[in-house]
Amino acid sequence: MEDAGLWLRLLLSAALLGVGFWVARGGARFFGWLARFTPDARDDRYWRLLGGLWWVLVGLAVFSLLSHAWKVPLEPFGTWGRTLFGWLGERGLAVLLILGITSLALRLVPRLLQRVPVGSGEFTREQVRAQTLKSVLESVLQVLIVVLGGLLLLSNLGLNVTALLAGAGVVGLGISLAAQNLIRDVINGFFILLEDQYGVGDVITVGQFAGTVERFNLRLTVLRDLEGRVHFLPNSTIQQVTVMSRDWARAVVDVSVAYEAPVDKALEAVREEALAFYHDPEWRPRFTDQPPEMLGVQQLAESGVVIRVMFTTKPKEQWAVGREFRRRIKLRLDAEGIPIPYPTRRVVQG
Repeated sequence: MEDAGLWLRLLLSAALLGVGFWVARGGARFFGWLARFTPDARDDRYWRLLGGLWWVLVGLAVFSLLSHAWKVPLEPFGTWGRTLFGWLGERGLAVLLILGITSLALRLVPRLLQRVPVGSGEFTREQVRAQTLKSVLESVLQVLIVVLGGLLLLSNLGLNVTALLAGAGVVGLGISLAAQNLIRDVINGFFILLEDQYGVGDVITVGQFAGTVERFNLRLTVLRDLEGRVHFLPNSTIQQVTVMSRDWARAVVDVSVAYEAPVDKALEAVREEALAFYHDPEWRPRFTDQPPEMLGVQQLAESGVVIRVMFTTKPKEQWAVGREFRRRIKLRLDAEGIPIPYPTRRVVQG
């Protein structure tokens, strides 16, 4: 009998340690998930602090339960353990079951959404919309799961959920008056999504910020600029947005030649090089079916004649196309002996 009691205590201790570790890690991850909704990364340290305190509380609870199970005369942990064992027998197992189901559901959401086809390879509007809807849907489902799990948990703890919801409605009205910016964020984000103004993967300019949309939800838009800096923009602050990757794009290239160069020869060289570039098999997939447009002499500048040519490209390809054509036309002008202007200064001595 003593051996059976010893083995029972060992199994109970192992179960308590396992469940305690799972509850502590789950709570810490929950605080980390909540940290994602704060726009300022400096606030993350407070959520990490809450996660650490949660580990301490769970550790004290497990230690108290083990003290009671092994009848260790260590107060007040023995008394706490006896109280916790009574609570576990009455409501605790149901609470742990609710927490387990909620945690499992939260884990299943991203796994299930991974099966949603978002496309790959060529950048298209369908791919952008699918990625954006997937991101928003994941956030909404996770919030719903947490809310439902919280309501079931509170109900199991003996709280009157109906009265709580009624009170929450009154409190929510007061909070909504104080959180008007948050409400505007959600409403504006909803219309951005509904009208497909932009989505994850688009390159946009909002005020003084420009970059690729890295993340989008109903509350904020996250941009990463060319230097890798991340900008968090509440949706209510987005009054005007410029999308540079919608359906098609255009690379506008200005080529300057010196005044002493034969302009007709320069025009012909630019036209031939533009067509050769357009028909290059390596670069042809980056263009649309519209051939390059030779606009001719765009400007008689101070130091040279400016010739403009335009390429219609696939979305997000205009920058690479512009850089490559500038390289090619420089080599072509050098080969034709057509000089490129450079600043000169004439000094006249009296």
